[in-house]
Amino acid sequence: MIEERARLTALLLLLGCGWGLTQPLIKITVTAGYQPLGLVFWQLLIGAVLLGILRWRQLGHLPFTAKTCAVWLMIATIGTLIPNTTGYRAAFHLPSGIMSIVIATIPMMAFPIALALGNDRFSLRRLGGLALGLIGVSLIALPEASLPDRAMIAFLPLALVAPFCYACESNIVARWGTAGLDPFQVLFGASTLGTVIALPLALGSGQFFIPRTPFILADLTMTLSAIIHVLVYSGYVWLIGRAGAVFAGQVSYLVTGSGVLWAMLLLGESYSLWIWLALLCMGAGLALVQPRLAPTTALSKTGAHG
Repeated sequence: MIEERARLTALLLLLGCGWGLTQPLIKITVTAGYQPLGLVFWQLLIGAVLLGILRWRQLGHLPFTAKTCAVWLMIATIGTLIPNTTGYRAAFHLPSGIMSIVIATIPMMAFPIALALGNDRFSLRRLGGLALGLIGVSLIALPEASLPDRAMIAFLPLALVAPFCYACESNIVARWGTAGLDPFQVLFGASTLGTVIALPLALGSGQFFIPRTPFILADLTMTLSAIIHVLVYSGYVWLIGRAGAVFAGQVSYLVTGSGVLWAMLLLGESYSLWIWLALLCMGAGLALVQPRLAPTTALSKTGAHG
């Protein structure tokens, strides 16, 4: 029993560190000049191909109905296209560690949406977590010495679009379900449909690109972040089935914390006292606002689409 828990804990740590690593990888990619819609297209295409390889035996059993297509469209748009497009733009201007801290606002944003949709009941404890999340964002935005450049403050609302989208997505799934699709079917269908949607958007906006030799570091980080996302998400779904959603949900803390540490290690980022206080508030807020999850809520967001 102890050995099994140790293995599951080690996997949880690995998943959190993997998801956290995607933030500095994205920072490296966007800094090279690749535009958001082009990056979204390649991320979706790589994800769809990799999932197809991993689950090729099940591809012939995908149920194509109006309801499943609606689920795929919803996940593709508010789960990837909108949040990643805005997130990549924000990542170009903001430190990677800030992006990792901001992603921790997902469950805090999800709470009032859940109340509005009738998915949850009011709780003072959860309200306290929401308040701490707002304090955390304020500590990033308000003090003069919080960000390296005060001009960055203009892009903080753009960075908050992604967690808001993920909060909406998880609540829609909780309220109306996924039309009988399992998480892998949802992710593959959404990635495939999202690829089809993203291609004309990237072409029409002039943001489409094809990596060519000699390949640069950004090509590697783009590909690596897409592969990590698929593998880590798959591991997360397996962990939910094995250890339960409450245990697996603790990955949220690891994604944020490791994202900050990866940014320090790979990008040489350093942060003011205000940012560390914001991280502390976010961690405390997460602890208070974390919902009591059921094993079926595998699509609740933890930064999986970061």
